[in-house]
Amino acid sequence: MEKVLITGVTGFVGSHLAEYLLTMPDVEVHGTKRWHLSRMDHVAGFADKIIWHDCNILDATGVRRVVKEVQPDIIFHMASESFVSPSWDNPREYMDTNYLGTVNFLDAIRDIKPDTKFHIPGSGEEYGDIHPDELPINEFTVLRPVNPYAVTKVAQDLIGYVYFRSYGVQVYRTRTFNHEGPRRENVFGLPSYAYQIARIEKGLQEPVVRIGDTGDKRNFTHVKDIVRAYWLAVHKCEPGELYLVGSDEEDKVYTFQETLERLIAMSTVKDIKWVTEPAFVRPTKVPYLIGDTEKFRQITGWRPEIGFEQILSDTLNYWRERV
Repeated sequence: MEKVLITGVTGFVGSHLAEYLLTMPDVEVHGTKRWHLSRMDHVAGFADKIIWHDCNILDATGVRRVVKEVQPDIIFHMASESFVSPSWDNPREYMDTNYLGTVNFLDAIRDIKPDTKFHIPGSGEEYGDIHPDELPINEFTVLRPVNPYAVTKVAQDLIGYVYFRSYGVQVYRTRTFNHEGPRRENVFGLPSYAYQIARIEKGLQEPVVRIGDTGDKRNFTHVKDIVRAYWLAVHKCEPGELYLVGSDEEDKVYTFQETLERLIAMSTVKDIKWVTEPAFVRPTKVPYLIGDTEKFRQITGWRPEIGFEQILSDTLNYWRERV
């Protein structure tokens, strides 16, 4: 029986990861939550199967208590501040959560259970200002982060590498490109479009979708494919090494405008328009996040199984149910 602790288990990726692991017969799933802030609706169908631990990852004492109680074989560190836009106004909060929260777990593992596998899910945002002649991004592409969130993810990743090299903590490092699907909050691009279209279909909003920049190009992967990749990462990859994860097939690479147009085409309402909302436009752009994930695929045998149209329809239907 493998004991798995998922921090941020009620979040977008954490909840899908828990749901996936609960289908396995020899895995015991533990999860951290904050009693007053966690999104329990994300785990409504399987919450009773998770062993719960109240924990604020910024509280080093609380983190040590949880690690000591659980004695986890694996920790998937999903708890983070992940929405880019507020990071410009709250850089300290983002650094505290994403960096110091990670250090708290690394210290606890080092002292209490050094053989724990600790997975750090990095972000393609860490690459930042990538030029067309640098595509596709690989493990050696230079990092030019252009927002505070991305800087915190670089710091989180590199301190994990330091603990691996300095103390032998079994840190598994991935950088994942855009992943979408149900439960992703409507402050992000694709779910924001889906949320507004769902409101339009129910007559709660005029037939206009308000958007930010839509020219940035991404490779999109379904969150269910990503959590499957994370499980493979801690079982087939090498600690300390960096692996890029995501869809790099041409049929999963689109601009945000193309995703918006496809979602509008799925709507029951015709002639939906869109306008740029200045408040949604970020101070800096990340024009290209298209990765070469061949290293990870060769080692793990992972391939994305869910198509782009399914990503869009799953997201739209999720918001149709919630609105």
